[in-house]
Amino acid sequence: MEIATFAGGCFWHIQTVFSKVPGVISTVVGYSGGYIHNPTYEQVRTGTTGHAESIQVVFNPHIVTYAKLLEIFFSNHDSSQINQQGPDIGSQYRSVIFYHNIYQWQIAISYIQQLRMFRMLPIVTQIVPFQVFYPAETYHQFYEAKHQN
Repeated sequence: MEIATFAGGCFWHIQTVFSKVPGVISTVVGYSGGYIHNPTYEQVRTGTTGHAESIQVVFNPHIVTYAKLLEIFFSNHDSSQINQQGPDIGSQYRSVIFYHNIYQWQIAISYIQQLRMFRMLPIVTQIVPFQVFYPAETYHQFYEAKHQN
């Protein structure tokens, strides 16, 4: 099993998307990329912690590749928006790939280079080394599935 960590706006929708992908073993939403230890949602939503709303995906690379996860990630958020996704504004909604190893870094760089060849809009997604992930509060986990109506 491998781990991938992404941030692309509000974490509720992206968890719904990734949790349906064959080969994805589990997903957890949370916070990554900041400097506050064990942040809460109330802290992160202020945009002052440095954290982005993120998702951590445990996947079987024999069933779904990291490149396929990148394709799904980029298909489900606007990578041309700086610190914004739809109505959500602030650095906590930025687009980030948190790579866990050199292989993920290489695939991410290559994937973004390919996207830039075919897109008119700039890609502002950050590619940064993974440092730490803090799971979000229980009520955020699978939020969309719990509140479908």
